[in-house]
Amino acid sequence: MSSVNKVILVGNVGADPEVRYLDRGVAIANFNLATTERGYTMQNGTQVPDKTEWHAIVLWRNLAEWAEKYVRKSMKLYVEGKLQTRTWEKDGQVRRKTEVIAENIQILYRPEEYRNMNNREDEAAQETKDAPAIPTLEEEDIF
Repeated sequence: MSSVNKVILVGNVGADPEVRYLDRGVAIANFNLATTERGYTMQNGTQVPDKTEWHAIVLWRNLAEWAEKYVRKSMKLYVEGKLQTRTWEKDGQVRRKTEVIAENIQILYRPEEYRNMNNREDEAAQETKDAPAIPTLEEEDIF
């Protein structure tokens, strides 16, 4: 049987995406997504607090360009992708970072401040309504 590397997250964007362009004009975007497991009270009265995890999200090419235009801090997103771990050496120490390479994103909620940017309510609403389809990685070869 083959293996599966699939991640699905629903969470809040921690900061606007950082987008940069590589030598050949290939866009790459990075941002952090917070997912929170709600706290609860145990039968004996012990309070278990909320637990927030931060996930490093990486977007490539058209998806990165789309995120640069439409994704902002505090938005709630659905992110689907795969896990990838990078390893490098810095100052004699081996470092590792696990990232979610996003293949599909959907905006689930936009805070009010992004719905009415610069007092352009009608224009912002029209942009959201007419936003182009979110590109997926299946449409292109990223490697």
